[in-house]
Amino acid sequence: MTTVVEVSQSISRVEAETQALVDWAAAIANSDQTFFHKAQMLATRLGAHARPDGFTEIGFWAPELGADILQPKNIYLEILTPLESVDFRAAEQVISFRRDRLQLEKQGEYFWGVLSGMPSGTRAQLGALYWLRYLDLQNHLQTIWDPLAYSLPYGVFGPAEFYDMGPLQRQRADLDHFTQGRQPGEAVVQVLPPNNILQIHINTASQAGSLEGLTQTFRAIANKLRSGETLTPAEEIYLGYDAVQLLPIEPTVEYRVEHGAGQGFFVFDERSDDIDSQAETLSVTLKKPDTQNWGYDVVIAGSSAIDPSVLGTLRPDELVEFIETLHTFPTGPIQLIYDIVYGHADNQAQELLNGRFLKGPNMYGQDINHQNPTVRAVLLEMQRRKINTGADGVRIDGAQDFKFFNPISGRVEYDDTYLQEMSDVLQEIGGCQRRLFAIFEDGRPWPMEGWEEASTYRDVIDRQPDVFQWGPLIFAHNTPTLKGFWDSKWARVCEVVQQGENWVTGCANHDTLRRGTQIDPEAAINWNLGNTLPEVLDNAYNNPAIDLFTYGFCPGLPMDFLNAMMRAPWGFFRNTDDRYGVKVVSEEAGFLDWQVEPELYAHPEAFPRLKRLGFNKLAELRQFMRGLWEAIAETNYDLEEVAQLCQRYLGHEAQTETVQEETKQRRSASELNKLNGPEKSEVLTMLDVGQLKVFAKAFMEDCHELCTVSHYTQALDPARTRFSLNLRQYRHDHPWLRQNLTAQDRFNRISDGDRTLFYGLRSHPEADAAGPGDQIVMVAHMGGEPITVTLGDWLQLDLSEWQVAIASPGLAQNGNLDNLQCFELQDSQGLLLERVSEPR
Repeated sequence: MTTVVEVSQSISRVEAETQALVDWAAAIANSDQTFFHKAQMLATRLGAHARPDGFTEIGFWAPELGADILQPKNIYLEILTPLESVDFRAAEQVISFRRDRLQLEKQGEYFWGVLSGMPSGTRAQLGALYWLRYLDLQNHLQTIWDPLAYSLPYGVFGPAEFYDMGPLQRQRADLDHFTQGRQPGEAVVQVLPPNNILQIHINTASQAGSLEGLTQTFRAIANKLRSGETLTPAEEIYLGYDAVQLLPIEPTVEYRVEHGAGQGFFVFDERSDDIDSQAETLSVTLKKPDTQNWGYDVVIAGSSAIDPSVLGTLRPDELVEFIETLHTFPTGPIQLIYDIVYGHADNQAQELLNGRFLKGPNMYGQDINHQNPTVRAVLLEMQRRKINTGADGVRIDGAQDFKFFNPISGRVEYDDTYLQEMSDVLQEIGGCQRRLFAIFEDGRPWPMEGWEEASTYRDVIDRQPDVFQWGPLIFAHNTPTLKGFWDSKWARVCEVVQQGENWVTGCANHDTLRRGTQIDPEAAINWNLGNTLPEVLDNAYNNPAIDLFTYGFCPGLPMDFLNAMMRAPWGFFRNTDDRYGVKVVSEEAGFLDWQVEPELYAHPEAFPRLKRLGFNKLAELRQFMRGLWEAIAETNYDLEEVAQLCQRYLGHEAQTETVQEETKQRRSASELNKLNGPEKSEVLTMLDVGQLKVFAKAFMEDCHELCTVSHYTQALDPARTRFSLNLRQYRHDHPWLRQNLTAQDRFNRISDGDRTLFYGLRSHPEADAAGPGDQIVMVAHMGGEPITVTLGDWLQLDLSEWQVAIASPGLAQNGNLDNLQCFELQDSQGLLLERVSEPR
């Protein structure tokens, strides 16, 4: 049943208040402040804000309209107020809106207004939607979106929602959390870093695929803890972390076949030149955003808001409730870290942002023009609004992307001043100001050839000693499935041990796990890790020896990835790209080899879209993907030509003498020809451009669905999950392990080409404070054949003074550790000892 919403009054401009706002902006513009400081002050009032007097304040930065070429009547604020209740969970609905058009007051490159009667959004009700529109010189209707919106329930191409965040912030259940650490007389609280981090991709972290679903998971665990119930192995995986890092929750690109009526999630039909129409109502089709993305394909526009595809309710309240749940967790507050992406943008940003924001193409799409003072100010304001939802830390993606040409030096330089400004953005909640802890991903000189070995991973730390950087062992090119991998990384391992206390450490994250699926299956694989490629991958990125070294010995800030911990598949799957979708799919071809076994593909609920298309055989699909990859490489991704190659080598010409000869000369012909046989699926004969795009979208959505961690919880090994939990707790109990090794500590390896073993001794750096358990020995078999361990000889220790603190699963069984003087370790096994008595 449709509920009609009463709209009590029309929306109008409050002249005196509008003039006061314009005068304020003009005074700033005419002040002696720098361009950047002026822009910073103005940015705080851009967007739509609820004022204490009940009015609504609106501000837009529109430099494209700064030249006064257009008639003022052709530039207006369009406000769409819902006249019916909106079902935020409906896949699609048609809603009546009242449309108001108002003039804003222009001041330089800005447009300002104070309005009365504009309803704000609440948990239960959609607020008024708004955007700035104008009729250009060609009589085409153009849109200026609010890049600093608080709510974008129907995507970045829909209008922003006027949402009053004030009541939501004042009523939150975790207000006490933001005063913790505050000292008398201290104006700003510095948030301290956590001991470890769990990285989570929201869409695959729960069956619901939303923040709401993730909140339910943490609340269920919290309730069990309060009542003393036993946790399942899957629930144990969430424990022992005092920080959660979400993959980016900024709005991402959207799947748009063409840019016209009917596209996107907010659709209404209008004549582009009919701006004089006084029609007060119109019908709008609202579609619940179903975007699937790994999070990094951002458009910058709306980055202060939340990607609506991660919101089951489409309400900002959902994010605050998740943060409240973390901050009030029964084992102690869990901090929240935002992964923010402000260094680059997808090409769709060109449609959503004015030209000042972008400075040209790069490998991702577009470079951001952060040297422009207003763009810089808007980016920092985006960050401020985002962290004001309650985050405790930020992880800056791709800090090496913030570069500029310095005309004075004549060189391209890194903008370290801007990175400092990002660290200095203050959070304001409940009258308390906090400076969050910061993590930077910075692999400069990436993407230059040889960057992985040339990078010091310390450029930001050297300038900001309190921040963290992703270290060399957790960066993108981490491939522990390969034989001898840890031996080949020995120099970097030593760097971590010697100077890694401000590095994020570990093995699995969203980058590395995906990187594992790109390894050639014919490479030198460490088959000690499993009998199949999926087993090898799971055991490489969820590995007891690596965990023991990371948590029980290694300096720094350990981080784990939920999908790896759950032994769930992972890849860069997104259903958002019509133009490059087929190419992107070909880049994920290794997923089928490394993460999908025939039994899984044959499961009735797996890959439903591909099977409906006719791809019912995994071996055939794998072979087609190999041929598709070669065709794309040969044509430099000319999709028309790719389709022609598919038709030529899989269609009725496939058996001709000419084509057979081409199989000896062209890799695409050779690979695709392998599919020709009596059992070939009919779908392979019908692959035109349209079908290839349909295939790409189906592949992405099927694989994304396969990555949902709840599918794999029943297969978890309780001994393995408990071992990891014990390690995390051990790290908490021994916070000094985060510090670098000292001169009295020892760390070494044994490597003979067939095996690699790490071992070492660490002592509490404050000898006077040390007691039982504050001196530890670690030994971890990092790969290869079994080895006999004699720690007493290697470290000159009397092992009668030591006891087992933590052993990897299975190691202590059958008397394997009855004699600590001599025992055998196999690949991926490890042991942590602690001294129980003073040395004699």
